[in-house]
Amino acid sequence: MPSGTATQAPHAAWEPATAAGATPVLRIGGAWTVRTLNGVPALPVPPDARSVMLLADARGLQLDTAGARALLHGLLQLRRARVEVDLTTLDAAHLRLLRLVDERAPVLPQAPRQAHAGMLGDIGRAVFVALREGRGFVAMLGELVWRGGPLLLHPGRLRWREVFAELESGGLRAVGIVGLLSFLIGMVMAYQGGATLASYGANVLIVNLVAIITLREMGPLLAAILVAGRTGSSYAAQLGTMRITEEIDALRALAMSPFEVLVLPKVLALVVALPLLALLADAMGLLGGGLVAALGFGVPWREYLLRLPTVVNLDTLFVGLVKAPVFAVVIALVGCMQGLRVRGSAAAVGRAATTSVVQAIFFVIVIDAAFSVLFKMLGI
Repeated sequence: MPSGTATQAPHAAWEPATAAGATPVLRIGGAWTVRTLNGVPALPVPPDARSVMLLADARGLQLDTAGARALLHGLLQLRRARVEVDLTTLDAAHLRLLRLVDERAPVLPQAPRQAHAGMLGDIGRAVFVALREGRGFVAMLGELVWRGGPLLLHPGRLRWREVFAELESGGLRAVGIVGLLSFLIGMVMAYQGGATLASYGANVLIVNLVAIITLREMGPLLAAILVAGRTGSSYAAQLGTMRITEEIDALRALAMSPFEVLVLPKVLALVVALPLLALLADAMGLLGGGLVAALGFGVPWREYLLRLPTVVNLDTLFVGLVKAPVFAVVIALVGCMQGLRVRGSAAAVGRAATTSVVQAIFFVIVIDAAFSVLFKMLGI
């Protein structure tokens, strides 16, 4: 093979048939190699031809795997144009390389198409996912009792530094947002309820409306929802990131329990912080309602404050606050559970944080409804 062929660019040209009924010839030559290929050379399509014979140029044809891929691509384009190509005239070595590359050509993976199973299938899938998530939460709750119970009997073994750090991040830093939103919600309740009560001349009953709803329901529920969105998601993101960076595996390698080091301090801190945040939400909600009652509906501050003890008492406050520790356990366990489940890339951390917020808020509302039914049955 001449030495100049090595640097000759790949080329292809067709030669028309010399006799009637003869097959046109597609002549290829040059160096079809990775060093000389610039893109995929297009094989010309003979006009009005349904078959063509492929011949190597007399000056020689150099072919490597990259060139074979390019040649196969051109042949595929000819077949799509309904032109059959006869390769029998090629050199046996070239034919073997073409067959080898054709067999080993990677097939690009395609996303599997999921058949839609209909409404019943969607319902069944949702039920299955809900049961799986519920089982995971019950397992986390069981591990909390199994591991946390003995530690509570020996307080010296608890990691109090981590507990106080979580109290600051999950409780103290949430005071501003909880207080502000509770104040605004109290104003909204007073405005909406007062507009109806004022039409009956019962402006003073705004105190009853705001006080009972705030202390029994809105204060603890609003604090729990805000903590679920703020702190629960941060728990999921923190533990999920530690899963990806293999920090949790490193704790296990050091014979340290990730549950005792990471999960238990968060649960204890939130159990302490959420009742205090709920108490703050109660106070700010009453303050917002009192401001609207005084400025918008003519109920003096003095009368508002004097009427509060006659409308609500410590039992009403206790009914609301007793739910806060339960909410705290649920929020902390859901956030930690989703964080410990993270696998793969950083995108999984975002999904875990989103899932933790949705599940925590769902569980909080369901538990709040269960408490309402229970208190109604008990006559509280």
